[in-house]
Amino acid sequence: MSNIINITDFSAPQLDVYARLSEKQLLHYYEPATGLFIAESPKVIERALGAGHEAVSFLVEDRHIDTQAKEIIERCADVPVYTAPFDMLKQLTGFELTRGMLACMRRKALPNIADICKDMRRVVVMDRVMNPTNVGAIFRNAAALNMDAVLLTSGCSDPLYRRAARVSMGTVFQIQWTFVDDDWQAELKSLGFKTVAMALKEDTLDIDNPQLMAEQKLAIILGTEGDGLADSTIADCDYTVKIPMSHGVDSLNVAAASAVALWQLGKYNTNN
Repeated sequence: MSNIINITDFSAPQLDVYARLSEKQLLHYYEPATGLFIAESPKVIERALGAGHEAVSFLVEDRHIDTQAKEIIERCADVPVYTAPFDMLKQLTGFELTRGMLACMRRKALPNIADICKDMRRVVVMDRVMNPTNVGAIFRNAAALNMDAVLLTSGCSDPLYRRAARVSMGTVFQIQWTFVDDDWQAELKSLGFKTVAMALKEDTLDIDNPQLMAEQKLAIILGTEGDGLADSTIADCDYTVKIPMSHGVDSLNVAAASAVALWQLGKYNTNN
């Protein structure tokens, strides 16, 4: 394969995206146009390609060129593949590559909230969820548990950051999503959604409340790690729901709570 390039010089500028640029720098790489992101593992890369993202280059452990990376490399025959043994790649990137493969890929322009949600019945809103691992896990739960789309407020970690996309197992490329402006609650309500705050409050509905389950369009809102949703956000919601706890446990991690909430509130979604 003519696109295979053995790494001999760590300072080569083509390797900057893997070795010397932060994820925020990649995000703004072509500003004001959309930037770049790093996808990790063959599964995540395959799903990114399937969603229409263009590969700029690959970084592959040499022993995987003819094994688990082979199909992707053949699919992208004109894309340069930089390769070296495991120890060299760990030294270059500063971490162990999951399944021995990274891809530098171009971002796509994000849609607006109206375009995503106009025909949807169940959406998830992450409000200032900052941990990439939690963001990735919530995406995986949303894709698996009958959600139609994911919306993120400006305080959230980027779903295309390497760790978030990897934890999601590439489901960030299988479910529609976008970042939203500060007036997202009003916009969702204008689109016919009732909003559900997941919050540790006493005066709440049961998660299997018949009225709640009968709503045609629901937006399930998950708050930041630790503090949860702001009181003002809760006050603007149509419903507030708390997952019942036992053994003196006060709450679940936001990703775990999302699995419980989305399973219950998405079980009758006819869009899936």
